[in-house]
Amino acid sequence: MRINNNLMAMNTHRQLGINNTGTAKSLEKLSSGFRINRAGDDAAGLAISEKMRGQIRGLTQASRNAQDGISLIQTAEGGLNESHAILQRMRELAVQSATDTNVEIDRGAIQDEMNQLVSELDRISNTTEFNTQGLLNGSFKGKFQIGANEGQNVELQIGKMDSTSLGLVSTISTAQGDTANNTNNAVLADGVYTVNEAKNALLDADGNTVATIATSKITAGGAEVIDLTSKEVLDAGAQITISGNGAKYDIKNKIDAAASSALAPGNYEIKGTNLVKDGKLVGTVADKVSVTPEGGSAIEAAKLGLTGDLLTDGFKFTINGSDVSTRANAEGSITTINKAIETVSAERSKLGAMQNRLEHTIKNLDTSAENLQASESRIRDVDMAKEMMEFTKQNILQQAATAMLAQANQAPQTVLQLLR
Repeated sequence: MRINNNLMAMNTHRQLGINNTGTAKSLEKLSSGFRINRAGDDAAGLAISEKMRGQIRGLTQASRNAQDGISLIQTAEGGLNESHAILQRMRELAVQSATDTNVEIDRGAIQDEMNQLVSELDRISNTTEFNTQGLLNGSFKGKFQIGANEGQNVELQIGKMDSTSLGLVSTISTAQGDTANNTNNAVLADGVYTVNEAKNALLDADGNTVATIATSKITAGGAEVIDLTSKEVLDAGAQITISGNGAKYDIKNKIDAAASSALAPGNYEIKGTNLVKDGKLVGTVADKVSVTPEGGSAIEAAKLGLTGDLLTDGFKFTINGSDVSTRANAEGSITTINKAIETVSAERSKLGAMQNRLEHTIKNLDTSAENLQASESRIRDVDMAKEMMEFTKQNILQQAATAMLAQANQAPQTVLQLLR
């Protein structure tokens, strides 16, 4: 018998240490609710769980992003709702002014209201904002991150909804057609651009130069975008609308107030020396010099936002406006306002479609996050019932090992019997 090394006590102490460790781990899992509290508990499971957690939190945030996108769309759509109401009133005024039961003073009063309504359209376009971002001034083009990973987004661009873009001010459509770079990877994005004062650059809605103008050619990024066949039709302040994923362009120049009041809104064509509107003779043309409406004075080409070179046989142009000061102008404005209503309707329809899409996106994201959360729970969370069984076992073993250690410590006492 030996007393220096009590192997029974040493073995029991080792087992007691193992039981204490097991009990501590069970207590940790039961108190935290997690099966994996550190990498040592399950290295692979921890890695998978953390990736899932990243996805879950990303999906949850993406759902909030989509909801914010809906809020932005609703703000823009609210502004357009009032724009629609204004346009309907303007159309009503145009119809009212188009009848000759009105005299000049009556039409003057109608025109006063019309001008105020046009100003309010511009105010709504310039001041409708979401989180300090202009929504209806043509500057908003953004992406909504609606997924947990890179590249999972949708893009939204809202057109400019002021009176000029809706064709409700005195402008003249001088040229339209296909751009030189009319592919889906167009150099200029869809939108409304403005010619600067020097007529040598094209500006976006924020006033940034996006293209240069030289010899009637518009160039952006080293590529020719529009070739106006050497006819200078770009006046300072002219607006160029790019559409169809960069495939189409439309140029509108501002016209003089006198020209606006003399020529009713509508589509015009020069046939020889005659000026024809909707198939009816409405005036004459002095070749490359001026246009003279019936019963009116000559209007120089420059006041129409044109150069004399364009006032030749076969040239077509469109006067856009909301002038109701005469019966003819009021009648032409009805069509112009109809087109404006259609433009606003199309924009609202686009916004509504995007909102419906985002609502489905939110449902999908929430479902995906819920399913991933369930999967992550099966990996990371502890089964409380099973772990309680393990804790009970470890607790009993711990108590038994403690009792046996006490017995093992008493074993060397038998040596005293030999020393009596």
